Amino acid sequence: MNKFKILSVAFFASASVLQAQSIDEVKKQIDAEQFQNAKTSLKSIIKSNPSEGKAYFLLGNIYLNQSVIDSAKITYDQGLKAKDDAYFNNIGLGQIDLEKNDLAAAKAKFESVKSEMRKKDFEEYVYIARAYMNNSHPDYKAALATLELAKEKNGSEPQVLLAFGDAYYGDKNQNQAFISYRNAFQADNSLLRAKVQLGVLLKGAKAYKEAVDAYNEVIALNPNYAPVYRELAETYYYWALNVPGRYDQYIKEALSYYEKYMSKTDYSLASRMRHADFLILAKDYKALEIEANKMKELDNVNPRILRYLGYAAFENGHNEDAIASLQKFIDNPANKVISLDYLYLGKAKIKKGTIDDGTAIDPVLYAEGVALIKKAVELEPSVADGLGDLGKEYYEKKMFKEAAAILEIATSYKESRTFLIDNYYLGNSIYFDNAGKPVAERDTIALKKADIAYGNVLEASPETVDAYVSRARTNSLLEDDQAMIKYYQEYIDHVTAKGAEELAKPTVKAKLVEAYSTMGAGYANFDKAKAIEHFNKALAIDPANQYAIQALKTLQ
Repeated sequence: MNKFKILSVAFFASASVLQAQSIDEVKKQIDAEQFQNAKTSLKSIIKSNPSEGKAYFLLGNIYLNQSVIDSAKITYDQGLKAKDDAYFNNIGLGQIDLEKNDLAAAKAKFESVKSEMRKKDFEEYVYIARAYMNNSHPDYKAALATLELAKEKNGSEPQVLLAFGDAYYGDKNQNQAFISYRNAFQADNSLLRAKVQLGVLLKGAKAYKEAVDAYNEVIALNPNYAPVYRELAETYYYWALNVPGRYDQYIKEALSYYEKYMSKTDYSLASRMRHADFLILAKDYKALEIEANKMKELDNVNPRILRYLGYAAFENGHNEDAIASLQKFIDNPANKVISLDYLYLGKAKIKKGTIDDGTAIDPVLYAEGVALIKKAVELEPSVADGLGDLGKEYYEKKMFKEAAAILEIATSYKESRTFLIDNYYLGNSIYFDNAGKPVAERDTIALKKADIAYGNVLEASPETVDAYVSRARTNSLLEDDQAMIKYYQEYIDHVTAKGAEELAKPTVKAKLVEAYSTMGAGYANFDKAKAIEHFNKALAIDPANQYAIQALKTLQ
């Protein structure tokens, strides 16, 4: 009997060691971003040993990472019933609370985890810190405070140092992030994630060549470590955006490295989704459409596939398919809708609302599209960057009212690369939409927006002299003689300062005649002498100008 007891103890001890080894292997798979493999391993562990609470926790974390919150919650709830390490699952449930902005509920769960910890335990603190970091509302200060508790237990542990690096990086403390990542790798030179992150810091500083060199050092250590290829892809993408003349070359490099990343992971649905996200960044919509359809074959019910199908359909000119996919995605309250979803659906409705050659509009669809784009910009102002191009499409078709609706949204984002030119086109769109209309039919609210738009252009670029003329014309439509005279005079002053050669240009002469004639008409309302003076100035440039001739006869 004693021999049996010894054998039993040895057997269970051996099983426990094997289980720990399996969990450790899963952690390596997760770190290598082989999520499908990790899920398969964890499900196998749970099936063979349902008492392993940490397996449920890690599986739930993968679901959370993939934004499948319902599956994550179910898995954590099941894990709470496990015999061993069940309390870890409260960390995952706490992260779900953080997703819902329920900080009190999350803290209560984290405190319950701390109450279960033994004297030397520290891993729980690392996971709690990551819960603070890995949600839609990251709190890096709370993560750092939690990691200080882990540091008290084991400050030299590589995973603690790595987590510190991530928290400092998120908190925009690059120096401390560098020190933490460096120390983590020195403590464990198999911890390639820490060395990759040193390259990420260089990428963030726009030291792209140095970042690539750092990633190549990782590849020299382990050419099969997948995340380094994803970082190379992203680095070449940003390099492409920041180096004139190299965009095509570097984007090609970026896409090549992402394909390599895919080959080193598992071509799972999750990996394909991440690839799809990158294809959107790289604007490779043909490849996105192919990837989206492959994902549909793998999992026809995953809602995010509708997003990719919608984006690809719009960019490839299939507006009805884009509307169908994105509307279905947005209408499901369980889906986490982002600004780009509203933006793409809005643009698809606007495009569909433009009938055939763009000479007619479906006002209902167009209005719905504009409202969706406004919603997108409210969620994330930076998506307005680039909207000016869409507005200019309608401007060039002389659909000025429709152009103005889009350009007004585009100019709401002051950091836009095309902020000034978008303001200029906004002012012009409103002006041309109102020019020629009787006073009673003019949109004075819109015209005041045009005046502000021209003001934005001139504030930043006072030498954009045509904007003075446009602003003067706008104030003429507003029947504000004083403002009209002021801006025409500013135009005159600027072109006169450039000298005789400028004044001799036919286009400048025409605008000077316009300026003096319109100013003369304005002065006629309150200063006859000034009116006569300006009509005479118009005739000095164009003696045959009939408007000025008739006006002078009337005044004299």
